[in-house]
Amino acid sequence: MPSDSLADRLCERLGYRFRAPTLLVEALTHKSHLNEAPDLTRRDNERLEFLGDAVLDLVISEHFLQRFPQAPEGELSKLKSQIVNEAALARAARDLDLGTALALGRGEELTGGRQKPSLLADALEAVIAAVYLDGGLDAARGVILRTLQGVLADQSRSEATDYKTELQEWCQRRFDVLPAYTVVRETGPDHRKTFEVRLTIRGELYGTGSGRSKKEAEQQAASVALEKIERSPP
Repeated sequence: MPSDSLADRLCERLGYRFRAPTLLVEALTHKSHLNEAPDLTRRDNERLEFLGDAVLDLVISEHFLQRFPQAPEGELSKLKSQIVNEAALARAARDLDLGTALALGRGEELTGGRQKPSLLADALEAVIAAVYLDGGLDAARGVILRTLQGVLADQSRSEATDYKTELQEWCQRRFDVLPAYTVVRETGPDHRKTFEVRLTIRGELYGTGSGRSKKEAEQQAASVALEKIERSPP
């Protein structure tokens, strides 16, 4: 269980004080902790992750709808996908030093769980859900926009890059072939799956990616491939 001082510092960084601190405790409790130290009075944060994902999706969709009133649906979806993804959420969680406050099992601790992108992203969503349940949508909206302000500040309509399309066009110009995407692993429960994708061009590995959907994982892999091509053109 996180110490009172760690929880207090996290609340200061969030800009939110809980009326029901037990919600924050649940949000910070990873299942590995309860697997090793069962406690019938506590629950892990997976249920809150599920809710937090929906709250985050709503708030970010609302944000871009208001920010870009003339943007078509497809462009708004691309913008949202650059914010509501594992990498962006993990970055925001690190800025909060969220990993320090997590209650982890010893095994997860020894394998670097406090810095794992998937674990950090899930924990941030759980914290968002805890704020929503404790203070309502307005409170959750405030925490989300403050927490992700660094990512949002860098965002513009011109940054809604479709890496897959960009890579496909490059492959056709260069080799007259299309890149191949292969799902190599699926992890997590059905409602919270993480997909890992391998990207090859003419049989050569150019990049890998992971995400909450196959599309997100493919976009990440394509982004990695484009960076590789820019650094070391074939």
